[in-house]
Amino acid sequence: MKKVSLFLFVFMVALCVKGYSQTTTPPTDFFAGKWEITVVGLPDGDTKFVTDLVRKDGKLTGELKDPTGKKTEATPISKIEEEPGKKLTLYMDTTQAGEVPIELAKTDDDHLKGQLMNMFDATAVRIKK
Repeated sequence: MKKVSLFLFVFMVALCVKGYSQTTTPPTDFFAGKWEITVVGLPDGDTKFVTDLVRKDGKLTGELKDPTGKKTEATPISKIEEEPGKKLTLYMDTTQAGEVPIELAKTDDDHLKGQLMNMFDATAVRIKK
């Protein structure tokens, strides 16, 4: 009877330790990946961009491409500021206006919402493969 009691005691302690221990999962890189960004209300009409954000040396990089193919050149992203998992600011390097910011905040796992130059509404949807 003592062996069974000891076994049950050890089993319960092990179960409690396992239940209260924290598992460490590696953090996911939320903003990395392909996104389709839509900006509405621009003087030239609504505009869509596709970007593939990649983390290199700890920083996000990428470029903005026209998914319709009308504009063959990609627009370079000069810098990206981020609050991991919360907010992202992309700076497009345009020749007419210099650096133009697009601020996007996480709304759920596959959507971002924000503004271009604090004037035009912008949304982004993750492109799943």
